[in-house]
Amino acid sequence: MANPPPPSLGYSVSITPSNPDTSNPHSERNPILPPPPPPSNSPTPPRFPPPKLQQDQIPLSSIKSPNVPSPSNGVKMGSPIPHLSTPPGPPVFTSPVRPAAVPFRSSPASPQPVAFSSGSSLPTSSPPHFSNGSVELQQQVSDDTLDLTPAGDSAYVLFSAHKVLKQKKLANVPSLGFGALLSPGREISSGPQVIQHDPHRCQSCGAYVNFYCKILIGSGQWQCVICHELNGSQGEYIAPNKELLRTFPELSSPMVDYIQTSNNRPGFIPVSDSRMSAPIVLVIDECLDEPHLQHLQSSLHAFVDSLHPSTKLGIISYGRTVSVYDFSEESVASADVLPGDKSPTQEALKALIYGSGIYLSQMHASLPVAHAIFSSMRPYKLNFPEASRDRCLGTAVEVALAIIQGPSAELSRGVVKRSGGNSRIIVCAGGPNTYGPGSVPHSFSHPNYPHMEKMALKWMEQLGQEAHRHNTMVDILCAGTCPVRVPVLQPLAKASGGVLVLHDDFGEAFGVNLQRASSRAVGSHGLLEIRCSDDILITQVVGPGEEAHVDTHETYKNDSSLYIQMLSVEETQSFSLSMETKRDIKRDYVFFQFAVQFSNMFQADISRVITVRLPTVDSVSAYLESVQDEVAAVLIAKRTLLRAKNSSDAVDMRTTIDERVKDIALKFGSQIPKSKLYRFPKELSLLPELLFHLRRGPLLGSIIGHEDERSVLRYLFLNASFDLSLRMVAPRCLMHREKGTFEELPAHDLAMQSDAAVVLDHGTDVFIWLGAELAADEGRSASALAACRTLAEEMTELRFPAPRILAFKEGSSQARYFVSRLIPAHKDPPYEQEARFPQLRSLTTEQRMKLKSSFLHFDDPSFCEWMRSLKSVPPEPS
Repeated sequence: MANPPPPSLGYSVSITPSNPDTSNPHSERNPILPPPPPPSNSPTPPRFPPPKLQQDQIPLSSIKSPNVPSPSNGVKMGSPIPHLSTPPGPPVFTSPVRPAAVPFRSSPASPQPVAFSSGSSLPTSSPPHFSNGSVELQQQVSDDTLDLTPAGDSAYVLFSAHKVLKQKKLANVPSLGFGALLSPGREISSGPQVIQHDPHRCQSCGAYVNFYCKILIGSGQWQCVICHELNGSQGEYIAPNKELLRTFPELSSPMVDYIQTSNNRPGFIPVSDSRMSAPIVLVIDECLDEPHLQHLQSSLHAFVDSLHPSTKLGIISYGRTVSVYDFSEESVASADVLPGDKSPTQEALKALIYGSGIYLSQMHASLPVAHAIFSSMRPYKLNFPEASRDRCLGTAVEVALAIIQGPSAELSRGVVKRSGGNSRIIVCAGGPNTYGPGSVPHSFSHPNYPHMEKMALKWMEQLGQEAHRHNTMVDILCAGTCPVRVPVLQPLAKASGGVLVLHDDFGEAFGVNLQRASSRAVGSHGLLEIRCSDDILITQVVGPGEEAHVDTHETYKNDSSLYIQMLSVEETQSFSLSMETKRDIKRDYVFFQFAVQFSNMFQADISRVITVRLPTVDSVSAYLESVQDEVAAVLIAKRTLLRAKNSSDAVDMRTTIDERVKDIALKFGSQIPKSKLYRFPKELSLLPELLFHLRRGPLLGSIIGHEDERSVLRYLFLNASFDLSLRMVAPRCLMHREKGTFEELPAHDLAMQSDAAVVLDHGTDVFIWLGAELAADEGRSASALAACRTLAEEMTELRFPAPRILAFKEGSSQARYFVSRLIPAHKDPPYEQEARFPQLRSLTTEQRMKLKSSFLHFDDPSFCEWMRSLKSVPPEPS
């Protein structure tokens, strides 16, 4: 195969249909990470134990995760065990919602060691590292040094494999690839070690002293694991024995947080909650019909009731004009009105901001006023179709941004105002932006539509960038049946670090997302540094960031790290990194260091440093055994989705998945004697099934028909955390049993047993399916449905966006959503069905015959049929 032209070297600021990514499908590099619990294929699947009911208490039950081998590099393999409760479920909107953060903005880079692209300039290839006598230093240091073993698992970085192949040719096989998924803002209960002094850094490359450094305890010098230079510690690490060095957090843990003690910000006052200093402004579409408005009002009332009393809130509505509501009026809903056909003038904004009105007010003082404002809203009265109504969304966001900046805006030009977290503008939209700046015509048939759309895209992106400069994120929550022109609104959310989410209506899921959007940020002003051993090259970065112009040459002359400006620092956002080896590796270990600097919710400056050491191996089998199938699948999916910009691309990417599986079998599998078939490597038994789910599911398959929905899902997935990404790739299937227990099963259609209820978690959607036999028994079906509903709510309690939860009966029209997400295993012979779906063995002959007769014939291949079409033998289930 001829070598393709190299993709652009850089970090794309945005991914939009008008700014296509140029990465070549054949030249992409690999990503990787460690996964949450895989679907159980064992003959005795794990069960959810029955709850112990207590008076006045919601019963709890816990879910058992399949056993996962302990990684060798200190990477955490699974997510915390969720607590599940049985009915009755919690009332909607009444209890405060915990933060659930996922920054859903994607800004990929497809760099290679070539020239920069015209649109971006974030280098991801590093010049050669010069160790300047590292061999001698290594020998010198090795006699009397500290070299500890890992202190604990890491939830911040997940690698696709726990070992690295020494041979460059095999390590860089693009179909499997190598990489990591990094979640720098993730908070976990144990947390990293905290250090309240400035870090020691390598004077040559800028790397941080860490757990794996070798220390000369006599002189206190330490050797950098990245460039191997020897550095001093101002005598801090001089110790009579190695044990005393363990008292230093940076030498006893691979993860540490440095809290900067020197704070030069005048008037710095720590606060106890970011919401005290970071306001939220609601920007509400007032062109809604009565049913939509009623749902929206209910969601808004519940939203303000859930807010912390110290939260500052602003309320703006928009149609042809922009109404800025005044909280100084206690008994009536009063608003100042600005024209929506053009950007507000400085004079108009000054008159507004310096007037007598109060446009941002803390909830403890203004909750009744907020309720009065929402109750005063009226449905749209003019006789225009939804898509043709004038909505000046762009102008409204400009006004909201000015309100947040406040009177001091003109005094702070050129100076970024610091607050305890990102301010938020949350847009509640029921239709497209069709009036004023950044708008597009009502009709696609407008003779100048392409040009006006291009101008609108540019304007919206600039507005998003302006919001980001002022530490404000714009979330756009859309609902209803009117198309909102996602390509036009997406740049505004993305460039600001926010997210655009589509909803069926303004009801339950919309209301939950309002609450979670308002509380999901954990930090701001993020800068990510990535350093690797000289043998490793980062070839691609995908995630919610943009190019960072950082010149460290004067301080660190050999600093070749990759710098990324994070658009926000949120708990469940992630960056996927694809890597290659530059040459055959001679050393026994390679090192990776990730450092993120950010301001947390308490306005403290944090430098979080995560250092990972991976062993290198010559054995291909040892390498394959260390591969984390679920992590590898997620990173492969992110690289693939990066190029699936429309439905035509999605079809091409399904073919790419096929070729990838064939190539992995060819490169790492073995040919069956006297046959043209290849055995897929047994060490990667889970990977092909995950990729089969990917090619059939909503990300690449034909389940979703509307391009707007596919676009929103794509952007969401490219920035989602590992847990959410895995669920979006491969659904999780749980069958309800008696007494409120649940059994985890493979996501095959053999789970559609008429006497059972099944929950299917597919990330952004959760489906509850009731078999016909169960549904006929009202008592049992009501109990099962309530238990399934409660399980679905608790599994997704912290997820953002909150998924749709849909329930339906066997044979109903909506059941197709459920059926289309399951592998059609009913077509396989009985021995293959039992091997991959062991629960069948517990059914009687009559039950199996009834199950077999319930399936309709269709052309979709089963997983086993698909593997054979690729000239591969399906791997044995693990």
